[in-house]
Amino acid sequence: MVLTFGPTDPVGALGVQADLGCFAAMGCHGVSVVTSILIADTARVEDMQVIDSDWVADQARVLLEDMTVSAFKVGAVGSADNVAAIAEIMADYPDVPLILDPFLSALPDPDQEWEPVLMAMRELLVPQATLFMASAVELARFAESWRDTGGTDMLGADVAHLTGSGCEYVLITGTRLDAQELANTLFDSAGKLRQDAWRRLPGSFSGAGSTISGTVAALLANGMDVPEAVVEAQEFTHAALVNAHRLGMGRLTPDRYFWARDENNAPADTSSPPVDA
Repeated sequence: MVLTFGPTDPVGALGVQADLGCFAAMGCHGVSVVTSILIADTARVEDMQVIDSDWVADQARVLLEDMTVSAFKVGAVGSADNVAAIAEIMADYPDVPLILDPFLSALPDPDQEWEPVLMAMRELLVPQATLFMASAVELARFAESWRDTGGTDMLGADVAHLTGSGCEYVLITGTRLDAQELANTLFDSAGKLRQDAWRRLPGSFSGAGSTISGTVAALLANGMDVPEAVVEAQEFTHAALVNAHRLGMGRLTPDRYFWARDENNAPADTSSPPVDA
């Protein structure tokens, strides 16, 4: 059983719908707590309505009083109050893995000031996270809440700040190596564990990053350790993108059930998963 906190996406490319698909594909039952409601199609997210923090907390408490959860995923939460409510719940389950993937690049520019949200995540959720996942761009934005000065190795310093705060692992996605390749890099408190370079697939995708983090959460619930789960999740994401749906006139949507279709439709090569969050 895996519990995800995040927005609802009408398309199913992002948010809790994407997570539930990943959980099911990994053989896990998924349950969800809605943190916001998106108005979206395959081209864009037009608006977001944040759910009141009391409703977020009540959704989770009712579920957790009824069932046992083997992993948590926290996605975009929308407000500092929601961060605080979720962090209070997570503190009651310190032995359950927590995947924190709080940024969605598809979200519209918010009307509210995001600094309180970033500060709340930094202080309340990051210290409880088993794995924090963000793109290099998202990490740089997040790091503005703690950086004092610039430097030559800001990525390394930013990751060290996160792991020094209590987060066990950090996965930085989408670092550009050249015009054709991106890299995903996994760190722990000792530094870089591994870097995987993947060739870009043609097309524009929505939900690749969500697929990685949702799949990692399910694999941890199944008993894998983090490094192994990160590798497996990237391979699964690549296959889902190779078989992506053209559902509308916008971006392609990962097919998280490619494995359930005719074997002739399976991807020929699953060794090069991209990250195009």
